[in-house]
Amino acid sequence: MAESTAQLGSAASSGIGEVLVSCRSFDEYRAMFALTDQDLALALLDCPGGAAGFTAAAAAEGAHVQACDPLYGSEPERLVARAAADRLRAERYVREHPDEYAWTFFAGIPDYRAQRGAALAVFARDYETHRDRYVQASLPVLPFGDDAFDLVLSSHLLFAFADRLDLDFHLAAITEMTRVASRGARIFPVFAMGSGPRLDLSPLRAELDRRGISTQLVAVDYEFQRGEPAMLVCHRTLTSSDRRDQAR
Repeated sequence: MAESTAQLGSAASSGIGEVLVSCRSFDEYRAMFALTDQDLALALLDCPGGAAGFTAAAAAEGAHVQACDPLYGSEPERLVARAAADRLRAERYVREHPDEYAWTFFAGIPDYRAQRGAALAVFARDYETHRDRYVQASLPVLPFGDDAFDLVLSSHLLFAFADRLDLDFHLAAITEMTRVASRGARIFPVFAMGSGPRLDLSPLRAELDRRGISTQLVAVDYEFQRGEPAMLVCHRTLTSSDRRDQAR
């Protein structure tokens, strides 16, 4: 019997509600995106950044890094309060859906709570003191020039919320991320929240290939939500002028 799959935009709802403002740590990012020291020497964009501590921690190590998110126009107290509430909402979801999680990266709920809380604290300090690192922007349109960055890291929006973000959104978002980054984008996870069927990525990957964007599934050493421990690596194979000619 063929394995059942779900299409982008019609995956079963996880019941989580609004898209979470997440507070993942620098170490999570390194694991999710298989980041090497050489990667961290590149010009990086975290998109969407949410309340992750990655940008602050990477910048403290000398990295050229920015983050963008639609909520970055918010005042610090308001954004941190929203992220703190979403952290509790995420923890409730984890407790209520134990079969959807693997305790390999985190040692258990207390460790999960501590690491996410620490990441939020790192973000809160940096967002208040270095607002220039945090740009208000929302996929699928980014306010950056072609090749403004080397690499885009995109965590827990695309694919994760495939119950509400359809094929057209994913195509537009990935096309835009590869426009602003000369070395492309890394996207994690490649599955939807919840325990529904595996996502069918073949229509997306075929259309991206037609647009001159190569895709590759690359295994990573990170698992929290159960699913394929892999990131989708997307890289533009056409120049900007080639793509403009193609669009005419």
